[in-house]
Amino acid sequence: MDDSSNKAGTRCQVGDRSTSDVVVRLRTKDGRDEWLYCHSHILTQQSKYFADRLSEKWPTCQILDSRNCVEVFCLESNFDHHVNLLRLLYVIMDIPADDLWNDVRTVLGILGVAFELECKNIISACVNYLEAVPWEEDEEEEILKVIPHMGPEAKPILARLQPVNPFLVRQIFLSALRLATSSPFSNMHDLKPSAQEQIEYMLTDDDDAPLLMADAELKLEVNDCVKSLLKYFNNLIEIVLDPLHSDGKERNMQVLVFCLTDLSWACRILKKLETMKEFVSNWIDASNKIVKMVEQASVASEVIDTRIGIIEVVAKVLEAIKHGSVILPTPKRVHMVKVWLPFVRTTKSLIDSLANNGVDDLKLKIDADVWELLESAFVSVILALPSGEQAEIITEWLQNQHVIRYPDLTEAFEVWCYRSKVAKRRLSLVGDNHGAAATS
Repeated sequence: MDDSSNKAGTRCQVGDRSTSDVVVRLRTKDGRDEWLYCHSHILTQQSKYFADRLSEKWPTCQILDSRNCVEVFCLESNFDHHVNLLRLLYVIMDIPADDLWNDVRTVLGILGVAFELECKNIISACVNYLEAVPWEEDEEEEILKVIPHMGPEAKPILARLQPVNPFLVRQIFLSALRLATSSPFSNMHDLKPSAQEQIEYMLTDDDDAPLLMADAELKLEVNDCVKSLLKYFNNLIEIVLDPLHSDGKERNMQVLVFCLTDLSWACRILKKLETMKEFVSNWIDASNKIVKMVEQASVASEVIDTRIGIIEVVAKVLEAIKHGSVILPTPKRVHMVKVWLPFVRTTKSLIDSLANNGVDDLKLKIDADVWELLESAFVSVILALPSGEQAEIITEWLQNQHVIRYPDLTEAFEVWCYRSKVAKRRLSLVGDNHGAAATS
């Protein structure tokens, strides 16, 4: 660009009729019609479209005034973007392109017009801006509608939206997993909730496929991390139960509450990966120590917070057993019910009592759905036990009805009565069938 062009560009302005030598007539199908007085040397220098329209090669160049008026038809929604672009053709000659923008949506509109009018400098400036600045979600959706149709010049804008290499997805997942299962008071504690939330999101199958498909190796990594978390939890219980560590008991109980929150989250991840069995088995093995630890707690707040955390985990363990996603031998299922049924009953009674005494926020810490899930799960698990074990559990429940009705095992009681009454008849039919089969 020579000095004379720079000087001319500095002196000229859109709408300066005294120096204009060409009119750009913007028109819409709705009848909007605006004449903008421009300068051919600027239009042709900044736009290939105008350079072609104002050249001798354009088919209508011999028609009177055809080179003095260029009609541009546009949509009503793009009208203002056309006007802004014509003004920018003058400005971009004197101001650095990076200083022209401050609005993603406006720049996107101008970019669309710049592609239509083949304004190379404006396209470059728009692309550089959109590629570098953050986008709101609605802006991102608009970008995805417009940019893919604009050719290779606009591709840099879409770089941040391209699918990530699966190896990199796996690496960030594993890094987040290690953080999410780290000790409660790590230096990165504030990041743990975010890491846990995003791990769950990456594995969720919603409107889109999961970001990460878990193979056997990945499941093993998850199980190892959860196993470490369980080991840390069990060590804490041992410390709390050890009389030699009584001085730090209150702090250790606080850490236990954080750890229970992590374990509850871990159950959700293991459920998605269908690998709950080892967790459930370890939890049942540790049941007696967990209950003993709560019973020995001396501070009321410790008892409530710990009980609430335990209830959240117990609900997930029972749900896994109820739905058959974890198959356990009868002794473990019996142990699960006999340990945790009284614990759940006592905890519900304690929380209801505190709520009745005006401590309303405590009742809200456990959602009503959790209590319903626990009740339903207990009924299902009990009905899957041998009839003698069912009778023992139901007898204990009936004897405690004067204390608290939760959980309601009425359904289990009724089914047990019916099964017990018809058992001889049913079994005799089975025996007859076996005899008939043997004879035949």
